[in-house]
Formats: sequence, structure tokens, C-alpha cells
Amino acid sequence: MDLSLLLLLCSWMNLRSSSVAAQDCSEAGLSDPLLTKNPRKESARLATAGFFSILSFSWMNPLLSLGFKKPLSPQDIPSVVPEDEAELAYSKFSQAWDSLLAEGSSSKERNLVFRAVAKVYFKENIFIAVCAFFRTLAVVSLPLMLYVFVDYANSDHRDLRNGFFNLACLVMLKLVESLTMRHWYFASRRSGMRIRSALMVAAYKKQLKLSSLGRKRHSSGEIVNYIAVDAYRMGEFLWWFHSGWSLTLQLLLSTAVLFGVVGAGAFPGLILLLLCGLLNLPFAKMLQNCQTQFMIAQDKRLRSTSEILNSMKVIKLQSWEDEFKKKIESCRDDEFKWLAKAQLTKAFGTFLYWMSPTIVSSVIFLGCALLKSAPLNASTIFTVLATLRVMSEPVRLIPEAISAIIQVNVSFDRLNKFLLDDELKMDEIERSGLEAYGTTVDIQAGKFSWDPETKIPTLRNIHLEIKHGQKVAVCGPVGAGKSSLLHAVLGEIPKVSGTVKVSGSIAYVSQTSWIQSGTIRDNILYGKPMEARRYIDAIKACALDKDMNGFGHGDLTEIGQRGINLSGGQKQRIQLARAVYADADVYLLDDPFSAVDAHTAGVLFHKCVEDSLKEKTVILVTHQVMEEGRITQLGKYEGLLMMGTAFQQLVNAHNDAVTVLPLASNESLGDLRKEGRDREIRNMAVVEKIEEDIEKTDIPGVQLTQEEEKESGYVGLKPFLDYFRVSRGWCLLWSSVLGQVGFVVFQAASTYWLAFAIGIPNLTNTMLIGVYSIISTLSAGFVYARAITTAHLGLKASKAFFSGFTNAVFKAPMLFFDSTPVGRILTRASSDLNVLDFDIPFAFIFVVAPAVELTAALIIMTYVTWQVIIIALLALAATKVVQDYYLASARELIRINGTTKAPVMNYAAETSLGVVTIRAFGTVERFFKNYLHLVDADAVLFFLSNAAMEWVILRIETLQNVTLFTCALLLILIPKGYIAPGLVGLSLSYALTLTQTQVFLTRWYCTLSNSIISVERIKQYMNIPEEPPAIVDDRRPPSSWPSNGTIHLQELKIRYRPNAPLVLKGISCTFREGTRVGVVGRTGSGKSTLISALFRLVEPASGCILIDGIDISKIGLKDLRMKLSIIPQEPTLFRGCIRTNLDPLGVYSDDEIWKALEKCQLKTTISNLPNKLDSSEVSDEGENWSVGQRQLFCLGRVLLKRNKILVLDEATASIDSATDAIIQRIIREEFADCTVITVAHRVPTVIDSDMVMVLSFGDLVEYNEPSKLMETDSYFSKLVAEYWASCRGTQNLQL
Repeated sequence: MDLSLLLLLCSWMNLRSSSVAAQDCSEAGLSDPLLTKNPRKESARLATAGFFSILSFSWMNPLLSLGFKKPLSPQDIPSVVPEDEAELAYSKFSQAWDSLLAEGSSSKERNLVFRAVAKVYFKENIFIAVCAFFRTLAVVSLPLMLYVFVDYANSDHRDLRNGFFNLACLVMLKLVESLTMRHWYFASRRSGMRIRSALMVAAYKKQLKLSSLGRKRHSSGEIVNYIAVDAYRMGEFLWWFHSGWSLTLQLLLSTAVLFGVVGAGAFPGLILLLLCGLLNLPFAKMLQNCQTQFMIAQDKRLRSTSEILNSMKVIKLQSWEDEFKKKIESCRDDEFKWLAKAQLTKAFGTFLYWMSPTIVSSVIFLGCALLKSAPLNASTIFTVLATLRVMSEPVRLIPEAISAIIQVNVSFDRLNKFLLDDELKMDEIERSGLEAYGTTVDIQAGKFSWDPETKIPTLRNIHLEIKHGQKVAVCGPVGAGKSSLLHAVLGEIPKVSGTVKVSGSIAYVSQTSWIQSGTIRDNILYGKPMEARRYIDAIKACALDKDMNGFGHGDLTEIGQRGINLSGGQKQRIQLARAVYADADVYLLDDPFSAVDAHTAGVLFHKCVEDSLKEKTVILVTHQVMEEGRITQLGKYEGLLMMGTAFQQLVNAHNDAVTVLPLASNESLGDLRKEGRDREIRNMAVVEKIEEDIEKTDIPGVQLTQEEEKESGYVGLKPFLDYFRVSRGWCLLWSSVLGQVGFVVFQAASTYWLAFAIGIPNLTNTMLIGVYSIISTLSAGFVYARAITTAHLGLKASKAFFSGFTNAVFKAPMLFFDSTPVGRILTRASSDLNVLDFDIPFAFIFVVAPAVELTAALIIMTYVTWQVIIIALLALAATKVVQDYYLASARELIRINGTTKAPVMNYAAETSLGVVTIRAFGTVERFFKNYLHLVDADAVLFFLSNAAMEWVILRIETLQNVTLFTCALLLILIPKGYIAPGLVGLSLSYALTLTQTQVFLTRWYCTLSNSIISVERIKQYMNIPEEPPAIVDDRRPPSSWPSNGTIHLQELKIRYRPNAPLVLKGISCTFREGTRVGVVGRTGSGKSTLISALFRLVEPASGCILIDGIDISKIGLKDLRMKLSIIPQEPTLFRGCIRTNLDPLGVYSDDEIWKALEKCQLKTTISNLPNKLDSSEVSDEGENWSVGQRQLFCLGRVLLKRNKILVLDEATASIDSATDAIIQRIIREEFADCTVITVAHRVPTVIDSDMVMVLSFGDLVEYNEPSKLMETDSYFSKLVAEYWASCRGTQNLQL
């Protein structure tokens, strides 16, 4: 007793002394940009703690004290202890992995990941095993102490010294049990955390090295899952592993104790116990199967969810929300089927666990009575019951440990398969040996193929030699292999034969822009130090200076995930600026001018390619003479024109598109030069402004991507009530609670009957055992009812929350997706929903159960020795205080952890999408380092949460042990005969369970408080403001609407947020029926916003749009969007077959689909596929189709819909001139009587329009026929002249 009081006193003193130290904990925050080398934060106190501090977890005091005074913020969290850093963990793992690979162990033999982990972490697990072993010995010895105490109470010759010696032994045992268990739990989770970090980093490193074949096999969603689910699971793996073997040992030792106490009488009972254990095996197998199937179904759902969230704009424009929602719901139904099966199997398992001790004890007593192996007195009976209680823990947990270990095994296999997958061959490209010849890129007899198994290679007979400083344009129609040629230079496409040599560093600009979330400045600097002059030159060269002024925060504007709040042109120019700033030797530009207007393209070409990169080697892909993956012609521009071949045809197609322009008069060209000078002067002013801004590090105000919201402090009962309110599960909750109360009452009644009946002289053993068995069996019925109702409650809640969350997300306005990173929504759809599915329902009942048991134990102890209630109540009060003190910090730790996990996953997903760019720039190492920081930031919270949990449990155990020791002391001191021996046994057997029950209660209460945060987070997204309704019943337009297609804009004003500046500033005009209207304007003039307004992706601040006299803001969104067609700026395809991509709603016949495909030039391609329309030939986001082909798919969708109004949003930006001409022709023929609105970057696309609308900074500058505008000195004629100048300027390229 004195020892535990000493422990209590010391921890209290530590608490007192901690307040001073609490101040040291706040340093630079986790939210600081990772790109700057921020000073190291102080690491957790464990690194400098003394022996006693480590033993009692007192090194946590400063943090807990700080957390009690104020809600913890990320700045207060210390950094991870050096020996727990991810870098160290990974380097150890990587050495072991490499040595295993070097030994040539085949993956068939055994799982290499597991072997590497075992090799690294075996030693530190010996200490954990020793702790677990001593804890097991202590637990098994406790029933023997009960035997000794009851024997002592029963003996005639009492010696107080013996009594006190027994008490000292009890104190010793409890102390050993408490300390070894706490340190085993903590050390196993800490070691698990190191394994987790090592595997997360290994998976991330692997995706940086994965070849194109490997990327085909593992989508970015799956890779994120390997990190988020499989590697993450390792945090608990060691705990389960050590539990598994130590509980088995506990079972064996308890069996020995039973035989020691009751001899042969124990035999029939043990056979029964063994049977119960064996019955658990099929359950474990069923559970494992359910778990595996659940994981497969969950993978599928998350893959779909991720794809849908990334393409939400297209889905909303086409009004396909319902169809895609059904797709996700059907995935969830599949997942739910396995979840229900798993939960109900668990419920039956629970019934078995609780039944077994009851039946087994009855059988043992019966065995004793029949075999007369031991007298049925108080000491025997209560020792047997206490031993069986010690045995029930292993019987209950071993199957769970087995299933957890099986889950981990599945994860090990998945990781193993991934880590052994095909890597990029670094030796495909020779990076030196060309300098002497002045050659930068040299490909000889190159043959390349994306899929090595196909007969026809993607690129063949490639002979290419590029001298230093040359500018080379790569031209050709859609799907000719232009981008593949750049990938060949990068080494991304598998080489079949030939040689590739490249000298110098590379900068690469991909066709589909890849932007990281962060600021614009971070994206341009891309990890390089800031050099103001070079930075400003890069911004000017890429025509970003104007845009910088337009952004509220200049170049410190936060970019949403995947650059969602930027226009296509801005993303492309930021990519270009990143390349220019990188100052590399070789520039590979994959059609960088496709997403920008002609004027900007001209500026980019002159300033960027000709000026900034004049000393550099540039390979520029444009859509203009590659055929079927061969280089057909090489030569200078004029030379190729003379030959009059394929190149001539391409140029003619381009010129046909251009010569519709009346030639600009000399005056307008003169004006153009003058305007150029004016622009120079304006640009200087802009540059100065940017220079000033560079000095500042942050500009306050509202960014688009907000910090993730999290509640702070104690949120009270709200999330708990939300859980039942949303799921309407009150009835089930009360049924569960009643089931638990019934169970405890009957359990107590059965043991009380034993204590009471032993004192009745003439009672037969049959009667004694019979009554006990009947009461106990009744209690098992209650426990079954409780388990079933709990499972149903959980399932009901899962269903309700999932449907609420999915509905809310699909009904959210577009602004929500623009300002919310996909990772945030996905975290809620994956890990938070997982907590809701598996943890919360059982956590609820595991809080109710021990609370009821604790009450019962205190009532019984008080009934036997009333004095104990004084200490017990004091201990309970102190427990509550300690618990609340701990929870103040624990809650915030878990909440902050909620916001550190998402960045780890986001970063992995982002890397997966941009891996080609990352490798091309040679920044793999920097991304890897950043990822290590993110993993550490996440790991330190796991580490501190566990340490805090052990801190509180150690203190609570100490307090409850005081109650136990008081009870034991009273039983020693009370004179013989004062209390019946049966009641001594009863009281002590309940007192021994006190600590365990209280700890169980605290642990689950804290788990529940932490898990309920997931309810809070999902609920946050269930209350997103909805966009207007899909259908307004009393305002449905006639089915023939719009029959004409006349569009009136009346004083239309648009802003994206309530207090944001206007983007369209009062536009009024009319698009007459059947006219072709071209919308032109420089980047950022409001062209795309106009389209968003037409589709009501954003609601007008004032003014309105009338289509055929109907105000579109009054009708339902679905009614509006189904009647408008659009070919969007970024062509989007979905994973699956050709048919669902063209007709997701399934409303058109095969015949109609084939006709549409024929018109949009895809028929021959698709006819060659094995299953034609039903070929699952579209991979994630349509990556295996070229951008041009994807654009043709979008055209196919429009041809099927046949609406009166068609919008082309910069649709021809990614297509060569020949394909462009085809599309324009098809649209002219097929939509002759429709209103066609074209948002154009290339002036020729609108020059033959009936009307042209010119926008500038949100104002309508001109609206007239193009021929009339060309005759005057109009804004439009200047745009045309600029386009001409830029076209003429591109002809001095070598081809």
C-alpha cells in the first residue's frame, strides 16, 4: 500500500512542478510551409526524462498541464523523439529490405516486408515480451491471493503478521501488474509506430520509382490506400501480436492454477473451455473473410469516390449527380453487406465468450462434487470464479488477436506485392557522353512501347539528334505519339530497343497541368531558393504579372487542390514559370500553349521560348507531323513546305483556319506596337509591385482553401446526441443498456447465491450448482440481447450517416469543391466512416458495461464492509478529476491528429498524379524529405496520445488499488466470525476486478470521446449549404423548352463569395436563336465565369439570364442543365467502359451511340477494341486516351444529347488544327439551327461566328458581327492582329 501511495504522491508532485515547464512547448507550428527549413521544435520530454519520470510517464506532465489550461494547438505539440523519426525507421527498413533482396529470397517463400520488419524490430520487442511475461505472471497469481485471504479469514489461529504479509504480497503483485502492463502497451505501440512510419515512407518512396506498368496496376487511389489503411494499421499490430502469445500463456498458467486448487475436478470444465475456444476458430475465419471482402468493397468505393470528386464540375454541368451517386451507393451496399455480416458474427461471438465462464464454472463445481477432488467451500469456489475470470479475458481476446493479426497479414501481402512491383529502369537513358559533340538529346533506332506485350510499339524507328540550344517543334495529329516521344526522352516509357542519350538537367511541362496545393510562389520556386530578379523574369516571361494583380494575395494566393481555383491557362502558365525558373538545360514542353488565348500564346512564345530560353534546348510539342508513332519528316519549316507532304497538309489545315481573318491593316499593326510599348511600361509597374510583395511573407485576408475546421475544447454531449438523433437509435440504445443491466444483475445474483448458500448447512451440492447454473444461463441471454441490439444500432447509424453525408456532398455547390481539398472529403469517407462502422457502437456499450459492473462491485463491497465506501467514493472522485484533466489534452491531440493525417494522404495522392513531373525535374529527394516531415508530424500525435493514455491509466489504477488494499486491510482487521467466509470471498473477488473494470471504463470512455470526433467531422459535412433544388415542381419548363434557344443577359453581375469583388460587372446583351456567338477576351476576363453563370454553377449577385423568356434562376438545376450541352475545357473520362462514358444515364440505343462515334471520328478506333462499346478500356481519368481523343468523346456526348444550346468552353484548346477543323465542321453541320456559344482562345474559332462578344476584366467591351468589328479600330481587331503576329512569329522554328 505504501508503494502505491508513494507513486500517487510523486505523480502529484510532478504535476505541481510541471506548470513552469509547460511554457517550453510552443515553438514553430506544424502548419509552417515545409519548404522553408524551420528551426527544429523541442522534441518530446521523453528524450531527457529520468528513470522515475519514464516509469510513471511523468514526462508527459508539461504537455498535459498546458492542455488543461488552454486547448492545445499544433504549435504546442513537441516534435517526435529523434529515435522515432520516420527517416531513421525507413533507413533501417530499407537496409534490411535490400539485404533480403540481395540474398535473392523469392517473394513466394515468405513475405519480404514481414521479414524485413522482423529483422529490424526483433531486439526492441524482447523488452516488450519481458514486460508482457511478468504482467501475465502477476495476473495469474491474483486468484491465489484470494485463496490465501479467504483461507486466512476462515482460520482459527489468526496471526496479524501473516495477514500483513499477505497484504504486502498483494500490493507487490498489483504494482508489478500495473507497471509492466503500462510499459508493455506503450512500448509495443511505440515500436508499432516506427514500423508504421517505415512502411508508409517505403510505399511513398516506391510510388516515386514506380514504372508506367506498375502505375497501371496500382491506381493513385490504391496507393493512397496502401499508406492510409495498410501501413497505418501497423501502429496496433505489435500490441495484438504480444497480446496473442501472452494471453495464450495466461490461459495455460490459469489452467495449472485451477488444477492446483481443485485437482481432477477441473478436467471436465477445461475440456468444455477448449471446445468453446475451438468454436471461436470458425468465427475468426468468417470474420476474416468478411473483413477481406469489406476491404475489397471499400477500395472499390473509395476509388469511385475519388474519381467522382475530382470530376465533380463535369458531373454537375451534365447533371449526372444522381447516376454517380447511385454508383457510389451500390458500392456502399456491397460494402455494407459484409459489414453487417461481420458485426452480427461478432455479436454471436460475444455471447459465446460470456456463456463459456458460466457453463465452465458449473461443470467444474459439478466435477468437484462428483469426484470429491476438493471441498466446495468459500476459498475453492471464489478462487475458481476468479481464475475463470482471468481465463475469460484470453478466451475473449485471442480470436480478436487472431483476426487482427490476419488483417495485418493481408496488409503485409498487399504492401509486399506493391513494393516488389515493376520500377522505372534508371539505366534506360544515358545521362552523359554527349557534351563533346554539342548534342543534348540523341535517340538512335528507338523503339518504345507503353505495353511491352503488344505487337505494335507506341513509337518505332525514332532517330533524333538535337544540338545544344536548338528549338525543335514536334507536330502531328491527335494520338500520333507526340507526348510519348517526350516520355521517351524522360525515360518514362519502356524502351524496347535503341539508345537514348540526354545531357544536362531537364525541365518538363506536362500537357495536363499538375499544380501542388500551396501558394503560387511555392509552385513556381518549386523548392529552389528565391532569387527576386530571376523570379520576376519568369513571371513576366509567362505572362503571369497581370494575374498576380488579379489575385487578392498576389503570388501568395493559396491554390486549391489540383489548382482548382485557377483557370486552365493560369495553371499551364504557372507550370511554365516553374520550368523557366528551374533554369534547366533541356526543356520538354508538352503543348503548353493549348489552354491560353492566341495573344497570350504569342507572348509566351516570344518571351518564354525565344527570349528566356534562347540559350536552352527546347522540344516543343504542338498539335500540328507525326504519323502512327514514326518521325515522318525532319527539316526546317520552309524546306518541309516545299516538299508538299503530310506537313504541308497540316499547315494548310492550320492556314484554312487562320485565313478567314481579314488581313490586319498596317495602322492596326502600328497601334499594336504602340500598345506593346504601353504594356511594357505597365508591366514595369506591376513588376515593382511584385518585388515589394516578395519582401512581405504573408498578406492577411481570406484564402480560397481554408484551414481545416476542427472543434476545440469540450463539445459536451452534442456529438453523442447527434449520433443517436441521426441514426434514430434511441430505442436500440435503451435495449442495449437494459440488456447489460440485466446481465450484471443476474451475474451478481448468481455469485451472491454461492456466497450465501455455502453457509446453509444442509444444502445439497446439486441444489447449489443447479440454482447457480440457471441464474447464470439467464444472464447469458441478456448479454446476447445486448450484443445483437448494439450491432444493429451501429449498422443503423452507419447507414444514416453515410446517406446523409453522400447526399450533402452531391448537393453541395461548386464553390464547396473549389475550396475543399479532395483529401479532406475522402478522409471523412474513409477513415472517419470506418470509425463509425466499427468502433463507435462497441465503444458505446463498452462504456455502459463497465460502468454498470463498477456500480455492482461497489454495492457488494459496501454490503460486506461498509467502511470501504468512504475510500471508494474518494477514489472515484479523484479518478474523475484525473480523467477530466487528461481528456482536456487527449481530445485536442486526437483532433489535431485528424488534421495531420489528411496532409499525409493528400501529399501522397498529389505526388501520384505528378510523379512524371517530379522525376523529370529531379526533385524526388525533396518530395521524399517533405513527406518524412508530414509522417513525423502525424506520428508524434499517435505517440503522445498513447503516452497520455498510459499516464492516465497508471494513475487511475493506483487510485483503484487504494480501494482494493483498503478492502483487503479491513478483511484482515475484522475479527473472525463477524463476516461469513463466503462474503469475504465475494467481496474480495469483486474488489480484485475493480482496477480492471475501472481501467476498461476509462480506456473505452476515452476511445469513445476520441472516436466521437469522427461523428463531429462527418456531421460538419452533412450541414453544407445546399445548391438550389434539382427540380422545382411548380416551375418546371415545358418539355420542348428551349424551342428557340434565345438567351438574354440582363445586367448580370457575378461574384464568387458574398464579400468578394465582382467578376462580371453588369453584362447585358442578347444571343439570338440559332446564332453562333464567339466569346473572346484575355485570360481572366470572365469568359469561364459567364459559362458558370449560364449553368448556374454560381448564382448571380444581381441581374438574370432568360432563355426563351424563362428566368433560369427560377427553375430547377436539373431541368436547366439537362437542356444545355457543353464541351468543357478539361475533357473528362471515367474509369469503365466506352458506353458508360458516352451515355452514363443509359438512355441511348447502340445504333445512336455508333452514329455519334462515327461523326466524332472515333468509330474506327473503338471498332478495333475487343468488346467494342463494352470494352473496359478507360483507365482512371481516361489517362490511356490522348487529350484530343478525350475531347472527341466529349463531342460524342454532345451529339447524343442534341440540345438547342451548345457551349464550347475553350474546347479546341488541346487539339491540332486538323482535328480542330473536323470538330468545327461537325458542329457547323450538326448544330446548324442551334445557338452555339464558343469561348475561344484561338481567334479563328470565332471569326466565322455570327456575333462576337469581347470581355475585358468582367466588362462587356464589344458585341457585334466580327466583320464590322474588323473594319474599325476595335478591341477585337487588336486581338486578331496579335494572333496574326504570334502565328507569323512561330514560323522560324526548326521542325
